[in-house]
Amino acid sequence: MANGSIRPDEVTDILRRELGDFETEAEEYEAGTVLQAGDGIATLYGMSNAQASELVEFPEQDVEGMVLNLEEDSVGVILFGDVDAVSEGDEARRTGRIASVGVNENMLGRVIDPLGRPLDGEGPIEGEKTVLPLERKAPGVIYRQPVEEPLQTGIKAVDSMIPIGRGQRELVIGDRQTGKTAVLVDTIINQKQTHEERSDTGDPVYCVYVAVGQKDSTVAQVQRDLERNGAMEHTVIINASASMPTPLQYIAPFAGACIGEYFRDTGRDSLVCFDDLSKQAVAYRELSLLLRRPPGREAYPGDIFYLHSRLLERAAKIIDDQKVASQMNDLPEPLQDQVEGGGSLTALPVIETQAGDVSAYIPTNVISITDGQIYLETDLFNAGIRPAIDVGTSVSRVGGSAQVSAMKDVASTLRIDLSQYRELEAFAKFGSDLDPSTQRQLNRGERLVEILKQDQFSPVPVEEQVAIIYAAINGHLDDVEVDDIEDFEEEYVERLRLQHEDVLAEIRETEELTDRAEEVFESVAADLSEVYAEEEEEEQEDVLAGGDGEAAMA
Repeated sequence: MANGSIRPDEVTDILRRELGDFETEAEEYEAGTVLQAGDGIATLYGMSNAQASELVEFPEQDVEGMVLNLEEDSVGVILFGDVDAVSEGDEARRTGRIASVGVNENMLGRVIDPLGRPLDGEGPIEGEKTVLPLERKAPGVIYRQPVEEPLQTGIKAVDSMIPIGRGQRELVIGDRQTGKTAVLVDTIINQKQTHEERSDTGDPVYCVYVAVGQKDSTVAQVQRDLERNGAMEHTVIINASASMPTPLQYIAPFAGACIGEYFRDTGRDSLVCFDDLSKQAVAYRELSLLLRRPPGREAYPGDIFYLHSRLLERAAKIIDDQKVASQMNDLPEPLQDQVEGGGSLTALPVIETQAGDVSAYIPTNVISITDGQIYLETDLFNAGIRPAIDVGTSVSRVGGSAQVSAMKDVASTLRIDLSQYRELEAFAKFGSDLDPSTQRQLNRGERLVEILKQDQFSPVPVEEQVAIIYAAINGHLDDVEVDDIEDFEEEYVERLRLQHEDVLAEIRETEELTDRAEEVFESVAADLSEVYAEEEEEEQEDVLAGGDGEAAMA
């Protein structure tokens, strides 16, 4: 055979090799075509079997979306990723998967987007993940138990008058720039003590901070504050910033609830802070209008209440019974082998009001869904009262059930004393001729307001809160000048730490206020108030002596 001719055995080898890789199975998928795309929305034709909340992929553009509208002849999809890459005529495919997020322990300490992808530049999140659906029915009544264990915020005004329990939903509401995020950050920082070894402050609480529609710089500042205070190790930050596509801002709170439920359903306590749900409502309104859903009040869609109620109903204290908890309704399959009873998910949603109007649509919706609200007032904030909590409007519907009994004993009259002070303060502005009883109430009220002031990032342990409120309620600060209250508080607590640490430890461990503890608080406060009263007298004598000297020289 001449050179360059084809040998039969070579041909056979090539054919055998090529045919060996040939797959006889056809790839089967349901596809549709994009009819219209823009503003994070795509309308598809041809996917008649699509499910609500199902993930849809656009293979050529490497973009995913989620089904939100199911109509007779088309499907409305919200797009994640590069929303401008999808255009009319592109192919879309069903995935058969419901929108979900993968969760594991290694997420703690990380900043992620609502789909679980890391944003902090520290590489991928390692380890096997439990994939949980974004949307899930809340646990039924049978699988819950009453909220009775306190979640300490470290904020004196909250823990004494508006106590929050593990499994509760407490709304933080107020105008912009009134310190709403500060309340959330301080609460997260205070959970650090629950993770310390031999802690007497209850089981560890794992935190999730969901930022919706915030500036990236604001979220970065929150991350820095948590890191500086040693709280980032037990916290996950989900960032759906204002620069991200609207669909991601819409699903971010659901992703936060997923991560909280992972800890809750594995028998642990979790805290999810939604900052804020006003922006999620705006994102949902935008998507709904683009999907041609009929607008209602303030142009929000008709199911805006259901959006927030189904999210916040997922906060719960799960029954401490393994057999019952393992039969929980709507339990995702990946969690079924890991379920433990006794866990909790506490929700702290934030709502921003306009000019203090709590009767607007979204604020009234969320107030009616939650178990109470912490109302922050602009006037108090501007007057230097931080946190700027309006005692009259704020309430916890769980109340004393979620409060340590020592705090319940000392702070029982605190709310009414402050409310009366606010009324008298307004009345006193009109005239100076006040009877001694009214004057005493005003003096007491001024000092109560002063002791409830607190710097940011300075959580106070509950036993020290009990001590200082005891001193104020029982009149030991009445003779101390208002300007000296902060110094008095520091010195008082320092004396208790140095000389009576055993009393503080007893309150921390037993949560009871014993007769011995009362005697100690009484004696230390009385001694210290005498010192401050004497110093005040000496200062007044010096002032008088100085005045007499000037008169003699004249």
